[in-house]
Amino acid sequence: MELRAGVTKQDIRQKIWDYMESQNLADFPRPVHHRIPNFKGAPRAAEHLPRLPEFRAARTVKVNPDAPQKNVRFFVLESHKTLLVPTPRLRTGLFNKIVPPPGATKDILRKCATSQGVRDYSVPIGLDSRVLVDLVVVGSVAVSEQGWRIGKGEGYADLEYAMMVAMGAVRPETPVVTVVHDCQVVDIPETLLEDHDLTVDYVLTQTRVIRTGCRRPKPTGITWSKISPEMFQRIPILRSLYQRERPAGAHGAHLCEAGHKPTASESRIRRPQHAPWPAEGSVSTAHNPQHRQGPPPDAAAPRTAVVHVGGFPVGARVSELKQALRERGAAPLRLTWQGPRRPAILIYQDLATAEQAVTALQGLQLGTRSLQVELARCSRDK
Repeated sequence: MELRAGVTKQDIRQKIWDYMESQNLADFPRPVHHRIPNFKGAPRAAEHLPRLPEFRAARTVKVNPDAPQKNVRFFVLESHKTLLVPTPRLRTGLFNKIVPPPGATKDILRKCATSQGVRDYSVPIGLDSRVLVDLVVVGSVAVSEQGWRIGKGEGYADLEYAMMVAMGAVRPETPVVTVVHDCQVVDIPETLLEDHDLTVDYVLTQTRVIRTGCRRPKPTGITWSKISPEMFQRIPILRSLYQRERPAGAHGAHLCEAGHKPTASESRIRRPQHAPWPAEGSVSTAHNPQHRQGPPPDAAAPRTAVVHVGGFPVGARVSELKQALRERGAAPLRLTWQGPRRPAILIYQDLATAEQAVTALQGLQLGTRSLQVELARCSRDK
């Protein structure tokens, strides 16, 4: 699959998703958009794993909970290794340890490897557990033969790895494996990678085993400037890790990103210049008031200006919109996401900046849908 020059991560995701749908290369759940694709041939690709020396030597293996890795989880259990699976969206902790019943047959182990089995046969692993992960298996939307990886855009695999580093659960030499369809192996420009992006050492497909020889360093811990207050509040273990790291210097300039609500002057002074999302802490979920950060849009200061973005495709996610805004240089001070059926509300520091954003966002698409972008009436009246 060829990719055009100047592509973004989202372009690559969309290309893979569209191709897999058009060629009918995936099983349930469908469509594959916004997911780690459950590709046809996943069981065959997983069969390569038990042959890897790193797998045979491993005692504890962490595997993502997505459908295409079901057989990977089965092989871990069948090999009498400890299987750790991240909790869904990290809401209740980092890991669950899957504990099959005594004398479990292969059929029972296969059940334990399903999403329902992960729920039925799991035991939470606390932050203080002295767990050491010998092998990490992650899902991917796209991956290159050099080991560059692109997920579905929500950053959970990268964050899980960074949290494991913070816990001391992985070492720099801990191997990382991904299992994908042949069509998901594409050229990815290294310029798209950031320091927090997880790379992989092995790529397993239904026809190949690719040892990447990747030399790019893996994340060395949590990049707090990438953590929005919404995420900070939603993931309790993040708060615990943050408190642990504060004595080591993770406070101060990072408080802005880690949930502290600064004053306007503090925001201008303390937000790191490399933060990926200006005022990311102001991102809110309008239909869930407890997640709202900052005042509602109607209470915006007179100097601010509001832009509405609508016409989202079914299943669109705020992470996709944020990515598109970043790529077009139109990231707002605050973004209120109301779900794909209602317009997103973007607040900019002044009318001129909002007008520039509207111009930059003309022709913006998510999937095959063109979005409607316009200044809010209150801003036009100014």
